[in-house]
Amino acid sequence: MANDNFTPGPEHKFTFGLWTVGNRGRDPFGDAVRPTLRPVEAVQMLAEVGAYGVNFHDNDLVPIDATAHERDRIVSQFRQACEQHGIVVPMATVNLFYDAVFRDGAFTANDKSVRAYALQKTMRAMDLGAEFGAKIFVLWGGREGAETDACRRPDEAVKRLREAINYLCEYSLDQKYDYKFALEAKPNEPRADIYMPTTGAYLGLIATLDHPEMVGVNPEVAHEHMAGLNMTHAVAQAWEAGKLFHIDLNDQVPGRYDQDLRFGSANPKAAFWLVKFLEDVGYAGPRAFDAHAYRTEDYEGVKEFARGCIRTYLILKEKGAQWNADPEIKALLAEIAKTSGDGSGAKFSRQSATELLSSDFDRAGSAARGLKYERLDQLTIDILLGAR
Repeated sequence: MANDNFTPGPEHKFTFGLWTVGNRGRDPFGDAVRPTLRPVEAVQMLAEVGAYGVNFHDNDLVPIDATAHERDRIVSQFRQACEQHGIVVPMATVNLFYDAVFRDGAFTANDKSVRAYALQKTMRAMDLGAEFGAKIFVLWGGREGAETDACRRPDEAVKRLREAINYLCEYSLDQKYDYKFALEAKPNEPRADIYMPTTGAYLGLIATLDHPEMVGVNPEVAHEHMAGLNMTHAVAQAWEAGKLFHIDLNDQVPGRYDQDLRFGSANPKAAFWLVKFLEDVGYAGPRAFDAHAYRTEDYEGVKEFARGCIRTYLILKEKGAQWNADPEIKALLAEIAKTSGDGSGAKFSRQSATELLSSDFDRAGSAARGLKYERLDQLTIDILLGAR
């Protein structure tokens, strides 16, 4: 791993959550296999692997039942560790899924006192993130769903969710936190069905909010792949709408439980298109790895996992540059461009409509022309496999 081309720098904005490198390997069938990693130790580890920043849920850093004195002590130690190791906090979030009080959801729960507590807990998490200078606040509604639709009408759940986001936007404005909220979708797990299952569903909700300019999305590879969807397409839609506020990078075999695999380890071709898109359009936000090391690993293995996430991204970034510069690929793209026009859409006018209606098209000729996508795809494979 000595290739200087794959050495991370602050400009890459690679971040990890405390819950990622601090994951102890517990699963539904087995208890933890690694000892607890204190937040200050996680910061030191991230500095060692070349990360730019660290993210956290409120309770990753401060236990849910901590006293005010304990909170202040923990925050002080964490701030000192971040400053010592040159690690920033670009994003913060809130845990509204672990504690038993959220068994029926948080913002969408039927119990209004639970909904009020969820707002309070989120506001305090926003306070905590703001202390570290975080400007992005992610909301993942892990319990905002149902096992049976007998429990509530789903449109009522959407209304409750909208009301909560509107309230939090107002709180951010009142406190002058300047947060951008990034909503994270997932089709299922831990609930049988989550109300906002895809990035597109959240983009639809955002348009109905009181402050849509403050709210975007946080697409995650695993969450899109769980439903068999194309992560790059979800990210492209968010980007085109000006709503790609944050992104979670990991990997996932479609149809499985939420695996949170090392980035690019399961679907390197899909990861390639995602990295290439982000680099081609100039995405400047954090590149956050929301993944876990295998349960087989000790903390040296966790470091290898974190280094691997970073290295794979940088390898694929280089492959994307190679793809863009390849003479044969450029020639094929130029040939495609001859028939695709300048990229601008048709603008309606009465004259243009009249001209379009009177136009003749060579349907047979267009249908008979080979498009050479097979060659383009094989050239992509050649580059990814190092044969070109």
